[in-house]
Amino acid sequence: MVAIGKVLGVHGLRGDVRVQSYSDVPGRFEGLRKVTMLNPRTGARTLVVQGVRSTPSGYLVNFEGIDTPEAAASLVGAILQIPQQPLAPLSDDRYYECDLLGMEVRTEEGLVVGALTDILSTTSNAIFVVRGAEGSEHLIPATKEIVRTIDVPHRMMTVRQMAGLLDEGVADAV
Repeated sequence: MVAIGKVLGVHGLRGDVRVQSYSDVPGRFEGLRKVTMLNPRTGARTLVVQGVRSTPSGYLVNFEGIDTPEAAASLVGAILQIPQQPLAPLSDDRYYECDLLGMEVRTEEGLVVGALTDILSTTSNAIFVVRGAEGSEHLIPATKEIVRTIDVPHRMMTVRQMAGLLDEGVADAV
């Protein structure tokens, strides 16, 4: 499955939800018929899309059976997923978010930092959110200076350890 967006909130009185798009594929949302909603609180479920409207900040989406603000509120925080189809190849040093999420992150010295759990967008570059086994959270700038290698087939990212970036919560390699 490929994550294409996240439910940010409820809109109006008819069960619409505000969705942030993770996709740069034109028409991705307008053509949706079904999505799998992965909700950290309630698990996964498939919903039929009844309507999609584009807004300056994302999309408003209405699902079959979700027709009240209370029902829509149960979807807040859920990730919209669709079946993975053959994806268009990307140029060097570009990756699909779905290929990066869950990847193990280590330093150049082999120390385990944790697993990449989220990718934050900023105006300058993305920020990788890496959660260590003990619950620590590291925010790693997605720059060539910090991120040294990304090995998608082996699900491994190597980062440069810099003062102030990974000072605590990094475990010795096993």
